[in-house]
Amino acid sequence: MIEQVEEKVVYQRPDSLSDVPTHYCPGCTHGVAHRLVAEVLDELGVRGRTIGVSPVGCAVFAYKYFNVDGAEAAHGRAPAMATGIKRTLPDHVVFTYQGDGDLASIGLAEIVHAATRGENFTTIFINNAIYGMTGGQMAPTTLPGQRTTSSPLGRDVELTGFPIHMAEMLSAVPGAAYIVRRSLHNVKEINRAKKAIKTAFQAQLAGLGFSMVELLSSCPTNWGMTPVEALEWVEDHMIPVYPLGDFKVLDALQSVAKR
Repeated sequence: MIEQVEEKVVYQRPDSLSDVPTHYCPGCTHGVAHRLVAEVLDELGVRGRTIGVSPVGCAVFAYKYFNVDGAEAAHGRAPAMATGIKRTLPDHVVFTYQGDGDLASIGLAEIVHAATRGENFTTIFINNAIYGMTGGQMAPTTLPGQRTTSSPLGRDVELTGFPIHMAEMLSAVPGAAYIVRRSLHNVKEINRAKKAIKTAFQAQLAGLGFSMVELLSSCPTNWGMTPVEALEWVEDHMIPVYPLGDFKVLDALQSVAKR
């Protein structure tokens, strides 16, 4: 007699993630970040009242990949658009999804002033230390000595300055409620990243002010590495420059952030 085994679903697409192919390069961790955001939106039960704002950069088509209302902002202006949306629709959950070129370069003033004003939306910041979509040029987050198409001999800090540390910078702003940095280079850190993303959205739901989760991400194509090598590079080279941790957590979020 053949014994029937009950099947149990252990992995499925979140409702907040669209069932469409993405344009991301093989091994890129944008897909991981998308899934984490989508899972959190499902768990919080806010998909029907969420609006995402897409950047200009590798994630320019993010509005196609999240199964929520979306908007496309001009380069670097996602925080300004999110500000207008949230103020107009305060009962909605609003988030921006931005890369380091969009957020830390052309959009630097936008994100700083939005955080300073304590705008009550959430930013998911993807830091892969390079301009991805436009060909792998040096970004504000490029590491000292890192080679890119516009710094073929390595970033010279005497000529171009040091990398910008966005989490540390924004943690000093009074209007910020929750500012943390996580990584996507292994399963343990991916799980920690999801908890941080959930806490960031909970900060918004509680009306505490601006929240941002910075995620260290890999870019195998522009780094000239295999996907596995790129994940190792994040751990060996990016984390020493961009240490993981909580840079600002309001007292009202302390217990939530530790779960």
